[in-house]
Amino acid sequence: MKFFPLLLLFILPILLQAQMIEDKLKAAVAAMEKDDQFAHASIGFYVVNSNTGAVLFDKNSQLGLVPASTLKVVTSASAYEMLGKDFMYKSAIGYNGMIENGILNGSLIFTGSGDPTLGSWRWQQTNENAFKEKFLASLKINKIDSVTGDVLVNETIFESQATPNGWTWEDIGNYYGAAAWGANWYENQYDAFFRPGKNVGDPVEFLSTEPKIAGVTFINELKTGKAGSGDNSIIYLPENGVVATIRGTLPAGAARFKVSGSIPNAPHQMTMVIMNVLKKAGINISGRSLTGIGEKLNGKKIPSAGTHLADFYSPTFDSINYWFLRESVNLFGEALVKTIALTKKGIGTTSDGLDLIKEYWKSKGIDNGEMKIKDGSGLSPANRITPHALVTVMQYAGKQEWFSSFYHSLPLQNNIKMKSGYIGGVRSYTGYIKSKNGEEYTFAFIINNFDGSPGAVREKMWKLLDILK
Repeated sequence: MKFFPLLLLFILPILLQAQMIEDKLKAAVAAMEKDDQFAHASIGFYVVNSNTGAVLFDKNSQLGLVPASTLKVVTSASAYEMLGKDFMYKSAIGYNGMIENGILNGSLIFTGSGDPTLGSWRWQQTNENAFKEKFLASLKINKIDSVTGDVLVNETIFESQATPNGWTWEDIGNYYGAAAWGANWYENQYDAFFRPGKNVGDPVEFLSTEPKIAGVTFINELKTGKAGSGDNSIIYLPENGVVATIRGTLPAGAARFKVSGSIPNAPHQMTMVIMNVLKKAGINISGRSLTGIGEKLNGKKIPSAGTHLADFYSPTFDSINYWFLRESVNLFGEALVKTIALTKKGIGTTSDGLDLIKEYWKSKGIDNGEMKIKDGSGLSPANRITPHALVTVMQYAGKQEWFSSFYHSLPLQNNIKMKSGYIGGVRSYTGYIKSKNGEEYTFAFIINNFDGSPGAVREKMWKLLDILK
């Protein structure tokens, strides 16, 4: 019996501390709801004790809300579970036909794996120079100095629709709207350079793109904005599009201003890259640049590479995930969803990948109704997820052997390890907070349809999260 009073003395301060925090959160959320900036908003906030799972605070934890990029933690955890932290993509280049006296009487064939890192500047092993050096070395070993056939990039390991349903017209032409193909290059993005005028309203001069985008005409409708006003441009260019229209403003006074866009046909762009590599190396090629999907649409059989030249491996998934979460690279999320489908279904489609993800988390206690998702990155405003679902995923992650890698990948914001999300009218956060009392909390905090400045919303959300510290 003496044990019980001692136990009570130990537990009571913890319970009182939790109650104090809960009361402060209730008051803070109530004040937020009275704030004019949130007069028309939906707020979801769910907090549990990371160690015990006990609920500390619940405001609309079962309300489906637009998560923006906090959805990335679901894709990330799903890929850790279904692909593994050591998963690597393997793409290959080979040829068909025969080599005689240095002449390849056949075609060069690149077989894509859906690897979103090929050509990426983020790793030395994936960058453009590394690819070119390995490719040319494979030709040299096989003594190929001329090609009579074509360059074919076979991207059919993924579906022909690269862009997920639900992405908006104003997003898909910009760098963050880069879609996932069966063959990707340079994170499927390019940089366009402009020279704004001196005065507000002046025309903006279009200078160039780097790299040059194959087959695309640019219509420049940009105007000069106020000095210091930043990039307020939008590139309108759909998947497989050939005309890009650029509207909006760029700030006065900049001699050269960069705007980044998404490549509308990454496999075709890659054929151009290979063609240019061959040309610069003095290797003549007589044929055309082709893609696998293009050949299928023309009713032609896609040739296979009978002879192997070289393999191209991606970094391991845990390394990809670092940039996926830390820099919020949408392309990586869309490629991972399709790759999950590829490993289970034999072809990478967004719909199959999302179905597999939802079914996986259903087995972990998340009802499908809590996770109505359209993509793997959170860019679609049609996504819906509950704060409860996000916290459940984060709690599950905390108990897995890959958690240290996952945790390391989360950005540190406001001294909190958390993933943020932001699209029009949406601010969201999910992560882990270590409090001064030694407790750790797992949370999801989503606000939809706020008014006014997104920066002001961020500061108000951070101030509320500070209560948990």
